[in-house]
Amino acid sequence: MPPSLPQVSEPDPGMIQDILAGDFRAVARLITLVENCALQAVPYLRELFPHTGRCFTVGITGAPGSGKSTLVDRLASDYRRKGKKVGIIAVDPTSPFSGGAILGDRIRMQSRSLDPGTFIRSMATRGNLGGLARATTDVLLVMDAAGFDIVLIETVGVGQDEVDIARTAHATLVLLVPGMGDDIQAMKAGIMEIGDVFVINKADHAGVDRVETELNVLLAMSSRPDYWKPAVVRTVASDGQGITECTNAVENYRAFLQTSPFQRNRSVQIQRDRLLEVIRSQILQKLMLKAGIAERLEELAQEVADRRIDPFTAAEELLGQFQ
Repeated sequence: MPPSLPQVSEPDPGMIQDILAGDFRAVARLITLVENCALQAVPYLRELFPHTGRCFTVGITGAPGSGKSTLVDRLASDYRRKGKKVGIIAVDPTSPFSGGAILGDRIRMQSRSLDPGTFIRSMATRGNLGGLARATTDVLLVMDAAGFDIVLIETVGVGQDEVDIARTAHATLVLLVPGMGDDIQAMKAGIMEIGDVFVINKADHAGVDRVETELNVLLAMSSRPDYWKPAVVRTVASDGQGITECTNAVENYRAFLQTSPFQRNRSVQIQRDRLLEVIRSQILQKLMLKAGIAERLEELAQEVADRRIDPFTAAEELLGQFQ
C-alpha cells in the first residue's frame, strides 16, 4: 500500500490553553510532536504564533570543553534569581544507534532540572549542520508562547559550519578558553562576526590576559553594520565568577537592539531564511510520501554510486515527481 500524507487534524484546544498557561507537560508533548512529525505540529504552531514575540533568546556556542553547559547552568540560576522564567535547549550530537541526543541535559544540569521555573530540553542534531537541530526554531516558538522570559540555547560546539545560532538567537555568546587555541579559532571566517558577547571562561587558567588582549585587538580591527561593540567578559563558571557581569552584558545588548535601526532589517532577513527553510522542509516531506519515491530514491542512489547517472540528473528526476 503506497504511503500517503498524514492526516493533519485540528489542534486540541485544551492543549493549546495548557501551553499558553505554561504547563511544562503540554510544552514537552508538543515539542516531541514538532521533532517527530512536523506536519502534525503545524496546526498547533499556527494557533500559537500570535502569542509569540516576547521571549529573548540567547545562543551559547564554543569549542568542546569550553564549559558551555556549566555556563548555561549558572546563567539560568542568575536569571531565576531575577524572577525570570527560563527555558534551556541543549542541542546535542545524534547517537548513531538510537538517533537521540548522546548527552543528557539533566545529567549536566541537575540543579536546574529540579527548578519548577526552568524547563530543559535536549534535542539531537540528527545530522543537521549548523550546530542546531532542524526543529529548534519551532521549539522556540512553542516556548515563547508558553511564557518563557528567556531561552538559553546551547549548541553542539563552534566550527566553520556552526553559525546558524546567529540566525536563530537574539544574542550570541561565544566562549573562549585560555590554552585551547581559541584565539586562532576566533579568527576563522564567520566566528568573529556571530559573537555579540565574548566570554573567556576558565579565566583562572594561565594565558587569560593574552587571549583577552588578542581578542580585543581583533574586535578593534573588525566592524559591524549595526556599530555594536561586543563586550568581553571573564568568567569562571564552575565557581560562579563573572556570571552577573555576563548577564549584564547580554542585557546591554538587548537594550541596544531595541533602539538599533538595523534590527528591523535583520529580523526581516531571519524570517525570509525561515520561510525558505519551511518551504524546503515541506516539499521534501511531501515528496518522500509520494508512492514509489522512496524506492526510486534508493535505485537512483545506487546508480549514482555506480557512476551510471550523475546526481544532478537524478535529483531532477525526483523533483519532476513533485507536481
